[in-house]
Amino acid sequence: MAITVKQLAKMIDHSLLHPTMTDKVIAEGCELAKKYDTASVCLKPYSVRAAAKILKDSDVKVGSVIGFPHGNSTTEIKVAETIRACADGAVEIDMVINIGKALAGDFVYVKDEIQQIYNAAASGGAILKVIFENDYLNEEIIKRLCEVCNEVNVAFVKTSTGYGFVKQENGMYSYKGATVPHLKLMREVANADIEVKAAGGVRTLKDLLHVRSLGVTRIGATATAAILDEAAQILESGGNLEEITPVNGKISGGY
Repeated sequence: MAITVKQLAKMIDHSLLHPTMTDKVIAEGCELAKKYDTASVCLKPYSVRAAAKILKDSDVKVGSVIGFPHGNSTTEIKVAETIRACADGAVEIDMVINIGKALAGDFVYVKDEIQQIYNAAASGGAILKVIFENDYLNEEIIKRLCEVCNEVNVAFVKTSTGYGFVKQENGMYSYKGATVPHLKLMREVANADIEVKAAGGVRTLKDLLHVRSLGVTRIGATATAAILDEAAQILESGGNLEEITPVNGKISGGY
């Protein structure tokens, strides 16, 4: 079956998370998501209530982030954030794990925290996506986190926040975000009924189609309009989205 623009739109969580975004910009972003009929908007917690009002008569879901972007809040605070986000209208919760605990191998803590937030989200009528921040992790830890998420039975495992910058030897900061090897690993280890979300670096139509071919079902994106407009133009001119291939098998922001 041919890929449609609607199918691609329903893979996109339109990201409205940059710290400089004003209420006006966030409202405009919600209207854009409504226009393109994306899967959701992914919002800063304080803006969930306003976004829910804008999107109430649409099929675009409201999502919020928890412990964002570094995952360092206490579990109690993350649970409280989740409860409040659900009360304000969020039906999708993207939480950041405690990265330091994962790096230290304390997966008892990590699992307990995910479980508590999962329970709070479920009680509020929301699904849970778990953000690993893969730039900081090795493949063994990513695999173990997928196994933990299998045990809790979360809805999604997710690569990144989009803000996991790593300091280099020269003092500069770099960021890869979603990468092909990590996406393949996550899709392989996560249970079949747990979906994979690619975030950070998926910037083009080719990127979206590439990660889709790897089994990814959601992406976080700010380039929503550009991606979907290009797809529509290709189809309107008689083109075939299935024939579009990525450059060197890479994602724009990754490797």
